[in-house]
Amino acid sequence: MATEQSTQTPATASGDTRIHNIGYRSYDGPRLGRSYARLSLYSQSLRGAYGLGRSVKSKVLPMLLFVVMCVPAAIMVAVAVATKANDLPVDYTRYAIIMQAVISLYVASQAPQSVSRDLRFKTVPLYFSRPIETADYVRAKFAALASALFILTAAPLLVLYIGALLAKLDFTDQTKGFAQGLVSVALLSLLFAGIGLVIASVTPRRGFGIAAVIAVLTISYGAVSTLQAIAEVQSSGDTAIAWIGLFSPITLIDGVQSAFLGATSAFPGGVGPSNAEGVVYVLFTLGLIAACYGLLMRRYKKVGL
Repeated sequence: MATEQSTQTPATASGDTRIHNIGYRSYDGPRLGRSYARLSLYSQSLRGAYGLGRSVKSKVLPMLLFVVMCVPAAIMVAVAVATKANDLPVDYTRYAIIMQAVISLYVASQAPQSVSRDLRFKTVPLYFSRPIETADYVRAKFAALASALFILTAAPLLVLYIGALLAKLDFTDQTKGFAQGLVSVALLSLLFAGIGLVIASVTPRRGFGIAAVIAVLTISYGAVSTLQAIAEVQSSGDTAIAWIGLFSPITLIDGVQSAFLGATSAFPGGVGPSNAEGVVYVLFTLGLIAACYGLLMRRYKKVGL
């Protein structure tokens, strides 16, 4: 902390104006720069996504959702070990699709927590004063929420994998499935984090942000599933069902993993997109992630003014 000395310079201006040398010493320690500030913001945001460093009340929901994600995997492992099954009850790539409601609730609760309070209390311009810039803030928040989601979705897959090895299931098959599951949830984490942050950044009210994220993720999936079911009943063909799946985040991930990661599709009839349609799914998913990043950059350039 700067120290104050008692010496004062005599008056150097006319009238009653006086200039005092109060002896503040300049900082001569190491200057860690933007990278350290960006890493600190990322670390703080990631910890906040699980309530670490915050009140006990803030820890309850994220930790509860984490337990809810892992408990079914532990039960499946216990059943596989007890019955000496030849395979796990659920594929690694299917687990996140089954638990999508829990994932959506986590995004809805933590995306507004990550950005809405900064908007509400108008602290964003303070971040941009120096040395953090708009891109640093957006990347740190995006990476933090995506990392938190990856932890949430990858932890139960790890439980399944360890349990499969304890049950002495085929090592090669389980390792391949586990790797495919990790790729799937990594893509899901980026997509859901981007969508959640874009929606939450629109309003400084955390409650509105939570409701909006739940509405977008839930309504889009419900509408797409309904239209796909109608298309199947009307015998519109697998192509129509595949194209409809482009309009919901969870069906996007389902389409990508069923086309390229050997997953069983949750689409009506169990038939996912073809390889050609799967390429469109991959491009659409990556484009949506990039669009979310671009919208966040545009949003925070305005906020920082």
